[in-house]
Amino acid sequence: MAKKPEEIKPGLPAWQGTFGDLMNLLLCFFVLLFSMASMDAAKFEEVAASFSSAFSIFSGGEMAIGKGALIGDGVSQLTELSSYITSMGLAQSGEDSDAETDAVGEMDQKELMEAAEEEQMEASKELAEKIQAAIDEGDIDNEVSLNYTSQYVQLTIQGSILFDSGKVEIKEDAIPVIDKVGQILENYAGGTIEIEGHTDNRPMSSGGKYSNNDELSSGRALSVFNYLIENTYLDPANLVHTGRGEYDPIADNTTDEGRARNRRVEIKIYNPLSANY
Repeated sequence: MAKKPEEIKPGLPAWQGTFGDLMNLLLCFFVLLFSMASMDAAKFEEVAASFSSAFSIFSGGEMAIGKGALIGDGVSQLTELSSYITSMGLAQSGEDSDAETDAVGEMDQKELMEAAEEEQMEASKELAEKIQAAIDEGDIDNEVSLNYTSQYVQLTIQGSILFDSGKVEIKEDAIPVIDKVGQILENYAGGTIEIEGHTDNRPMSSGGKYSNNDELSSGRALSVFNYLIENTYLDPANLVHTGRGEYDPIADNTTDEGRARNRRVEIKIYNPLSANY
């Protein structure tokens, strides 16, 4: 009796179904990778081109099931694609890290500047305390006022104590005050000392030696400079004198009291941590 022919089962072979499931899973896996990755348009185009050329997914190329090398080649190409996507993710992560590093660097720089400012202020405070003690000991606290910044300690002497109206010659009554100030300054002769002359905003009277407040303030600063050079051990190379005229008021020029405060000589003693020391 002849054998009954083997019945051909309908549908695809089992291995093709398994292969289809594998490809679907891999596709879902890489779709998830894409959804979690941070990519710009240019990078997406590169990945799309890679898919298109390797698998003909987007444009329907010639590769099809039935070519014997498909499975081996596909796995190899998917591995390469995975490496490519990972490298892009690392590159993006690197850019984020650089941005974070820059932000941290800016914070560190700001903190360093604040710390330097605090240190300079502390140096000025210590310097001010020593100078104030010398002012009190010399009994010139009524003639000389003191304040300080992070850069310097400032001594202020009112113009009415030092000069007659419209004059630059130091008054005889002011000599004891200038002498005591000079003795204080000698203790800090190694740093920069700046002498600034200031006036109110009233114009100079016609016919006088000085035609404007700039010249008057400069002449007064120079007078104090010359007196200190001639009567102390201060190094002229460390002394600076300048006139600011009416352009740096500390009080209202519309009142007699305010104008009197604006007519002054300021002596700035820079602390060792100052950029101008």
